[in-house]
Amino acid sequence: MVSQTFGGKSILVVDDDPDMVTAILALLESTGAELTTACDGDAALEAAEAQEPDLIVLDAMLPKRSGFLVVERLKSLGKKRGGKPQIIMITGKGGKRHQDWAESLGVDGYINKPFRMDRLMETVEKCLG
Repeated sequence: MVSQTFGGKSILVVDDDPDMVTAILALLESTGAELTTACDGDAALEAAEAQEPDLIVLDAMLPKRSGFLVVERLKSLGKKRGGKPQIIMITGKGGKRHQDWAESLGVDGYINKPFRMDRLMETVEKCLG
């Protein structure tokens, strides 16, 4: 169960797998946060720049622009916006190299797929709480 609400916060969910987006939205809908989605890297940047979400749950491997390139761009913009957005990267790519790269870009959380939804919620709470 969600230990706190995130009313007034916004979360952008970015994944090209519709089932993953549906599962994450189902998890987050009870948080009170405003939820939006994007299905590729370019759409993620457009949505993030237009809406300035507090948190992005971002797949690493996306069409048009990888999650890594999205993080790079958003973190440079975030310096001008007081650190927003925080980013949780989710990925099906195992291996320490991808995690090291994501962390060097400044992600706030990194979760390998498949993952338990309670693990994602814990990471969301850590980022927004």
